[in-house]
Order: sequence, then structure tokens, then C-alpha cells
Amino acid sequence: MIIDSHSHAWEFWPYEPPVPDHNSRGLAELMLWEMDRNGVDQAVLVCARIEHNPENNEYVHDVIRRHPDRFIQFADVDCSWSDTYHTPGAAARLRQAAERYELKGFTHYLKADTEWFASDEGLAFFEMAAELKLIASLALGPAWQPALQELARRFPTVPFLCHHMAGARVGDDERLARITASAAVPNIYIKMSGFHYAAPATWEYPYHDTHDVVRGLYDAFGADRLCWGSDYPVVRTHMTHQHALEAFRSHCTFIPEQDRSKILGSSLQRLLEAAGPAT
Repeated sequence: MIIDSHSHAWEFWPYEPPVPDHNSRGLAELMLWEMDRNGVDQAVLVCARIEHNPENNEYVHDVIRRHPDRFIQFADVDCSWSDTYHTPGAAARLRQAAERYELKGFTHYLKADTEWFASDEGLAFFEMAAELKLIASLALGPAWQPALQELARRFPTVPFLCHHMAGARVGDDERLARITASAAVPNIYIKMSGFHYAAPATWEYPYHDTHDVVRGLYDAFGADRLCWGSDYPVVRTHMTHQHALEAFRSHCTFIPEQDRSKILGSSLQRLLEAAGPAT
């Protein structure tokens, strides 16, 4: 079982510069084709209501309806580009989204306001996540890690899943140390996605220069708390879907095969089986 912890699907391509296939590049059907081609069983679609896609939650919900055995929706709830970002009523909006989309998880992209986690609104938001048994998929930089540690200790039943190696970068040992310090909190997890973000040269597949970062995360968190992700279709700017898979599966051979298998699927599968409404 291979489960992609981090992918996207959009009706319209959201990024600059413009692309000639604006109406198709982000469609879920392309992702499904890549999954079939590369042996990926399921994928989490991390919603992002960004440029041209204010209805991305609805689009992805329809994708799930059409392909319920292949995709899992993590809805965009009050992400950093939203008008409702860290405004009153976040907990109610999370409940509404969870009920509307029958969620196992949600995504929340953050800015620099690290104090929000400890605010009344922030605590109510994650109390709701705990009540609804949701996975919290967070886009946040290393500066958030101390606040995340405190939050995760306060809500030990909520799995906190950090995007793209939690912002680790090659050659930045201080940044990596700040991230690995969070391994002391057992409900903090890391997505092994975004090799091109961690690397100094974003196009040098298979990203051997990232292996010290990968080792550091693996040694700290262990296989049970790491989850592979492709970042498809955004990753196409740097490499193919197959490259995103093989950069980990075929080239991180310093991780034992049994543990690579966990990171490729069973670690996330365990979280999904325990989360949200029964399917």
C-alpha cells in the first residue's frame, strides 16, 4: 500500500507564470493517471482555495464522490490566504467543513503569528479538531515548532502533520534542530515531501544533497511518524510524479526497506483509519 500524504487538485492552474493547459494541468484525473502508472494506491488531496480556485473544497469533494477509494480530502479551513484567517469563529467553521465534506483531516496554512495557537480562538479551533478526530495538516515554518510542541501536548489525540519536511533546508543545521526537537512530542508527524524545497538546487534529481536532512528527520521521528508525499501537480515544475516517488523509494536506501514501506503508506494509513467519520 502506497499512500501519498500531500497532493493537490484544481479546476484551474493557480500559479504564475501562465501555462498553456490552464484548464487541465491541475485536474484530479491527471493525478489519478500518474498514480496508476506509478503504483500509488491512494492520495490525500490537500485543498488550497488559492488564485482562480475559491471553490476548491467543493471541487475536491466532487472528486472524492467520483473516486472514493483513491482520494482523501483535507479541506482548506481558514488558510493564510483566506478572509477568515484567524478571525473569530474558526472552531465553528471547522465543524461546518468537517460535516459538509465528511473529513478525516483539514489543512491550515500559517503566516507568522505564532501566538495564535495559544489564543482562545486557536485553542477552541484545535479542541474542535480533537472532538471530531481530525488530522491537522499544517503548512508552517520552523519558527512555529516551539508553539506547535505546546499545542500538541495540549491536544495529544490530534495528529499534527507538518508539510514538506517542516521547512528543513540543506545546510541549515539550526533549522533542522528546531524541527527535530518536536520529535519529543509523540503526536507530531512530518511529511517526507518537497525534496526540491529542501535542496539548494531545485532541479538536481535525485536530490542526494538532501539525504542528511532526511536522515536527521528519520533518526528523530522514526518511520512511524514520517509520511511520503509527492506535492503533485506543483512538483511538475521541478520533476515528474515518478521522480517524486523514487527520490525517496529508490534513493533513500540508508533507510531500511521495511521502514521505507511504512513511510510510503502504512504510517499514514494508521492515522487515516483512526480519524474522522467511518467510511
